[in-house]
Amino acid sequence: MIKTVFEISKMDCPSEENLIRIKLADKDGIEQLSFDIPGRQLTVYHQGEAEEINKALTELNLGSRMISSEAGTLMVTEEQGNQRKLLWTVLAINFAFFVIEMTTGLISRSMGLVADSLDMLADAFVYGISLMAVGKSLTRKKTVARIAGYFQITLAIIGFMEVLRRFTGEGEIPDFTTMIVVSFFALIANSVCLYLLQKSKSREEAHMKASLIFTSNDVIINLGVIVAGTLVLILESGIPDLVIGTIVFGLVIQGAIRILKLGK
Repeated sequence: MIKTVFEISKMDCPSEENLIRIKLADKDGIEQLSFDIPGRQLTVYHQGEAEEINKALTELNLGSRMISSEAGTLMVTEEQGNQRKLLWTVLAINFAFFVIEMTTGLISRSMGLVADSLDMLADAFVYGISLMAVGKSLTRKKTVARIAGYFQITLAIIGFMEVLRRFTGEGEIPDFTTMIVVSFFALIANSVCLYLLQKSKSREEAHMKASLIFTSNDVIINLGVIVAGTLVLILESGIPDLVIGTIVFGLVIQGAIRILKLGK
């Protein structure tokens, strides 16, 4: 068994991790991938030479560099079943709040809530693709990634068009109460996710670290929508809602492009 360590300078969120996982999924001899996102390192346990793996990582343009390659022992992943249950829980929470925020966002005319709902959907897609990658064919993984990416981009573009219409139109003022209340509950949901991930015995492993980073970003976005709702109340203007909506739609498109790369 060979243990090869790579530095991935542009790997800073779960999207890059999933991109790498699917890129290497069809490489023979790979036994296990271990990600250290904060340290921007990937450890590959494999049979045979590391050159093909190095070449595949270079094609992703994520700033990869092979640090070392030596004989090693396969790392044993503990509580794998508990990790999967935890990731399914996080996925379910994200999808549920996608539905809640999309519905209330449309009713309250808040682009911030609509955009945040798409961010929740993007998270659910990433978790789903990661879970589906286990024991599934490469073709199916790529197909799911493409469908998810195009769906997100389509929704985000529609959202951008609506934001532009409101900027140039009558300037509808959203229901700030709904914005603040729903975002507050979304904040609680994501805080629960953070708590569950942080108390997990596997929190230092790659997938758990990735999930922590992703959920931490969600908390920041929830706070942003709450602040925007408060500004709508104070300023009696829909502009803060449109601004936060534009920012989050941009993040959704960025995530969708990364997901599309998984389908190549």
